[in-house]
Order: sequence, then structure tokens, then C-alpha cells
Amino acid sequence: MAHTYQYPRAALTVDCVVFGFDEGDLKVLLIQRGLEPFKGRWALPGGFVKVEETLDAAARRELEEEAGLTNVFLEQLYTFGTVDRDPRERVVSVAYYALVELSRHAAKAATDAANARWFSVAQVPKLAFDHADILETAIERLKGKVRYQPIGFELLPPKFTLSQLQHLYEAVLETKLDKRNFRKKVLSFDLLVPLKETQMSGRHRPAQLFEFDTEKYEKLKERGLLFEL
Repeated sequence: MAHTYQYPRAALTVDCVVFGFDEGDLKVLLIQRGLEPFKGRWALPGGFVKVEETLDAAARRELEEEAGLTNVFLEQLYTFGTVDRDPRERVVSVAYYALVELSRHAAKAATDAANARWFSVAQVPKLAFDHADILETAIERLKGKVRYQPIGFELLPPKFTLSQLQHLYEAVLETKLDKRNFRKKVLSFDLLVPLKETQMSGRHRPAQLFEFDTEKYEKLKERGLLFEL
């Protein structure tokens, strides 16, 4: 005889905050809902968790289905369970945040989405459900995390200039950084590999390109290295 539960159960969803970085601006990927509730309103990509899948698998599936994203940095953020957060039924959402190189990921709408677009985090429209709270939580997590873990490189191309790296940190932290101090600090970790390549930037002289040495970082992390900026 199959066991049955005495109490009603809440539905479970995942919602994903996808960050990208473009020309000095931190952006977030939003979808425009094609269905009720909140039809026509902008929202975070996400959906219901299937009974047979893990939370991480559900988040990655939703990212692929709703935004065409695969193999991205993804980390669990927080659980949101306000009783009335979804007008349909009792729904608990496990939120994630993802970091992608924006230039490689065009906005792509899913079958149940009317549209998909990248928005500057400073100019986000009114969001469906409690997604504004989820976004705010993700931004705060990102601000804290980039200071002690080199996740910011997930938002940059494999080859980048020191100026691009500084602009990324300034966009995430919402503050101006001293150029000399920033470069001295970031180079002191000896994790940036200088390349024999340069990149033109407007009228300025060509800037040297660098790569982040992920393998070296993982080895140093095991020995207790703290990547603090």
C-alpha cells in the first residue's frame, strides 16, 4: 500500500538571476511572461521542479529551456517562501544566480515567454511575483562574493584587459576604484597570465590582454589562498 501524506504540500519552483556584463554595465536577463498570472510582466527565468529531478538539475533545465543557456556558473542563492508570493497556490522557490559572458548569449524567449531581454540592473522594470526581492538578494550576494572569490571572470571574455576587469568590479560594487591600487592588488595574486596580444580601445594606445589561470587558482586555493579585493 502506497504511503500518503496527511498534510497538503507546497509546490516547488526554481528562479534564476542571470547576470551579464556589457561595456561597463552589469545586466540581468529577464523574460516577459506570456501566461497568467502577471501576463506581459517581466520576470526572472524559472519554473516548477519535476518530481524526479534535483534542484540544480531543475535550475539548469529552466535556464536552457527559457534562456538557451548551458554550462554556466550557477550557485544556489536563497529560498523564498512567503505564503502569498504566488496567486495560484502555495509555492516555495529556491533561487539561483548565474554568471555568463553576455556577448556569447543573446536573449532568447521560450515557448511560454513573450520576449526575453537583457536589462541594466539599474533600470529594471517592475517584476512579477517577488522577483524584485530575489534580484536584490542576488545583487548583494554578488557584491560580497566578488571580493573574496574570483567569480567575476565568469562575466568576462577569456581574454580581457585590466581596464575591462576594473570596470567589471566597479559595476558590481557600484564604486570607483583607484586604477593604480587595483592593478597592483590584482596582479599581486599572480593569477593573470599576460598574453602577447593587445586590444584597441577608442583612441587610447593598445592595451595588453590577460587570461585568468583557473588551474593555478584551484591549486593555490587548496593551500589557503584568499582572493580578496
